[in-house]
Amino acid sequence: MRIGVLALQGAVAEHIRSITKAGAEGVPIKRIEQLETIDGLIIPGGESTTIGKLMRKYGFIDAIRQFSAKGKPLFGTCAGLIVLAKEIDNGEEAHLGLMDIKVARNAFGRQRESFETELAVKGIKEPVRAVFIRAPLIMEVGEGVDILSAFNDEIVTARQGALLAASYHPELTDDYRLHQYFVDMVKDAALSAK
Repeated sequence: MRIGVLALQGAVAEHIRSITKAGAEGVPIKRIEQLETIDGLIIPGGESTTIGKLMRKYGFIDAIRQFSAKGKPLFGTCAGLIVLAKEIDNGEEAHLGLMDIKVARNAFGRQRESFETELAVKGIKEPVRAVFIRAPLIMEVGEGVDILSAFNDEIVTARQGALLAASYHPELTDDYRLHQYFVDMVKDAALSAK
C-alpha cells in the first residue's frame, strides 16, 4: 500500500514515519499527478485557510475530490479535518466539502492551551495518545458519520465511509495505531475496488 501525505504544510515527515511503522509506504505529495500513484491520502495539520489556498493554487481541490470519488480513503488530522468538512462554523468557505460534518476551528483554545491525553477510539483496543494543538472539534455529524471518539463530550474522531478525521495530531507521538486503522481502511478499499 502506498499512502500519500499532502506536502503543502504540516508534519509530513512525522506522518510518513507513522505510515511506515504501520507497514505501508509513505509518500510526500506535492503535485496532483502523484495522486495517481497512491492508494490513500493524509491531509495533515497546519493552518486550514493556508492549506485551502495552496490546494486551490496547485489544483488539488478538484483532484482530491476525484480521488475520493474513486473510493480511495482520505484521513484529515487537525487542520486536515477542517479541510475535509462540509461546513465550517465561522462561515469560512468549505475546502473539499467531502465529509458530512460541521467543525469549529481552534475550539480547544490557543497554542498555550495545547495538551496531550489518552483517548479511547472505537475500533482500537487500548486508548491512543492524542496531541491537541489549537485543535478544531466536530460540532455536528450527518447521518452517515460514525463517531469514533469524544473528549469532554466533544467529538474529536469520526469516520464516514472512506473518510477519517481526527481533531488531534496522532503523528506527533510514537503511537501509530490510528495510522494502522487508516492503513487497514486503505487495504479494505483496495480489495473492494478489485
